[in-house]
Amino acid sequence: MSHTNASPRQPNIVVITCHDLGRFLGCYGVPTVSTPNLDRLAADGVRFSNAFCAAPQCSPSRASLFTGRHPHNHGVMGLTHGAFNWELRPEEQHLAQLLRGAGYTTAVIGINHESQDARRCGYDEVLPPGRGESVSEQAVAKLKTLASSQQPFFMHLGYREPHRLPNPNERDYMGFVGDYITPDDERGVTIPSYLQDTSLAQAEVAELQGAVRYLDTAVGRVLDALDESGLAHDTLVIFTTDHGLAFPRAKCSLYDPGLEIALIMRLPQRGWSGGRTISSLISNIDIIPTVLELAGIPAPESIQGKCLTPLLDQDTASVRDYIFGEMTYHNYYDPQRCIRTDRYKLIVNFSTAPSFMDPSQSWRPRTSPVVPEDPATAYHPTIELYDLNVDPLEHRNLARDPVVTETRHELLGQLAAWMRSSDDPLLDGAVSSPAHCAAVATLTQAGHPLDAGEAEGTT
Repeated sequence: MSHTNASPRQPNIVVITCHDLGRFLGCYGVPTVSTPNLDRLAADGVRFSNAFCAAPQCSPSRASLFTGRHPHNHGVMGLTHGAFNWELRPEEQHLAQLLRGAGYTTAVIGINHESQDARRCGYDEVLPPGRGESVSEQAVAKLKTLASSQQPFFMHLGYREPHRLPNPNERDYMGFVGDYITPDDERGVTIPSYLQDTSLAQAEVAELQGAVRYLDTAVGRVLDALDESGLAHDTLVIFTTDHGLAFPRAKCSLYDPGLEIALIMRLPQRGWSGGRTISSLISNIDIIPTVLELAGIPAPESIQGKCLTPLLDQDTASVRDYIFGEMTYHNYYDPQRCIRTDRYKLIVNFSTAPSFMDPSQSWRPRTSPVVPEDPATAYHPTIELYDLNVDPLEHRNLARDPVVTETRHELLGQLAAWMRSSDDPLLDGAVSSPAHCAAVATLTQAGHPLDAGEAEGTT
């Protein structure tokens, strides 16, 4: 297909990210959530219905989004903030670095969760995080300045919402509302099908819907500003999230509810518009090579994602047959790797940790999964295999079913080959965290260096 409407000018790029959203939007089929602005973006742009993240946690996924590489390669295998202290490897190139090197003005407003230092990522300007309305207010002001510039720009807007929020009035749990977000059950509530439908779940999902409504309103201000400034035609807008919803057996798990993400792109200049839906399987590591090609910037050989322009330009039906997902650290060490095709999901668990890591950040969570029936006594099997055609919620593990022995063997081989080719450190043993390394360094600096026997736990 020829692209006669393409402009030789490098497009402006606005990447809008948020926390913990999954696909909980009206345009993804959730009838009770109020998201008119993001639904409008989907109607004006191109929506990906089968997009997944490289990792079901905040920092690893965002680092993959902005480097086009898997977590065990870019180095962020856990959270970057506080004592977690994970960081991009020094040689890793962030999208902002690559674009700035090609003449783009770069700015981040709000959450930068893929590194401890936004400046390290290549941003010329770093504006502070805050409530969504503050992020949008700063973005609108910045767009007014950029509209008169002849230099293309890259702006990343990082919204915190709909992440769970501390509530001083509640001791036992963290919900989705605070002093500026209220629940929304005006249209009822939609309980995700992997959760038990209880009165407590109804209350919590109403809070989630309020947080998503708040996010949508904030994003709408930026979309309006792009229209009013005359920038919309030549600006690539990408809206996405880091991973699935912050509910049990979703975020912090390799099941689809943890890996699924919303992804909407719009660039009228290129013809990426009109409300089209792309159902091909893709990973969020595919976004960066797409942006670089669009900007006319050669992608580094280290990038592991696949360019999506053939899909967006309608030149091909698919770019990949499977995606990989991984988790190593979040609240604790729980190493897992998976491969997902259009039909099957195979997960390998490298520990006997609980069957899922609870992302509710609550002492007494209000929501419970349908499976397992008793999460307190359920632990990881080594291998999990699911037929997504008949079991989309991944409730029936077929790993021991002789009917799928050939499929199991094939997927294990593909996963092992990927881990080898990408130098996954799990193949060499357990991965040490920054906290582990700091503890060893502290013991050594205290004048009590560990000898080999102590280090190995022998007597």
